[in-house]
Amino acid sequence: MSRRLALAAEPCPDDARGPRALLLAKEFLWPVEPIRRRFEDFTVEKARNPRHVMLLPGFGAHPIRMRWMARKLEKAGHTAKRWGLGYNLGATADRFAKVERRLLDLHSRYGEPIVLVGWSLGGVMARELAKKHPGKVAKVVTMGSPFSGSPRANNGWRAYQAIAGHRVDEPEIDTVVSEKPPVETIAFWSPRDGIVHPRSACGRPGERDRAVALRCSHMGFVLTHEAMGALLSELDRA
Repeated sequence: MSRRLALAAEPCPDDARGPRALLLAKEFLWPVEPIRRRFEDFTVEKARNPRHVMLLPGFGAHPIRMRWMARKLEKAGHTAKRWGLGYNLGATADRFAKVERRLLDLHSRYGEPIVLVGWSLGGVMARELAKKHPGKVAKVVTMGSPFSGSPRANNGWRAYQAIAGHRVDEPEIDTVVSEKPPVETIAFWSPRDGIVHPRSACGRPGERDRAVALRCSHMGFVLTHEAMGALLSELDRA
């Protein structure tokens, strides 16, 4: 516990900063999104190319946070599967090994590559899975995931260090986080993200294949029609 507290209290060793305080404050308005959806028109079209999709939640989040998204994917004709680990409490070696086994199981079950859709930290982990098992991953879609630039260019790195028990720039697996996986990799990012800096989630050319700009909050990546529509469109791309 003392080590975790010390990790949380560490000063930032570089000049990286997360999004400004006003954007962070707006993240706490996320309960309004389900209400807002009731007053918006949104039609789920049948998928032209049904996929098997594994959803990876963000740091501190439970798969239930992605349940609405999973239901919309299923309505479109895709197969949406949870990552099978409950709360995402950090990209530890043990947790990565477990989600790796989950990917291998889904690939064996369905006999085709799986699309990985990762929100925030879940997207970082999805990229690492694709690097290790490119033949078993069809595509990676990250949503507000901090894979580029400083790992401290967000408003959650101290909480991450306290809970995961390691520094954000000292992952327990051997990797270069910004390195692009050898499969199609798409980064959803938003200038309204109050948790992860937009540049970190957008990435540089060469770190992802394409970047898609949205206008939602960080929480909105899994709650808004805008993000859902973008994901459905992405899954229908050849």
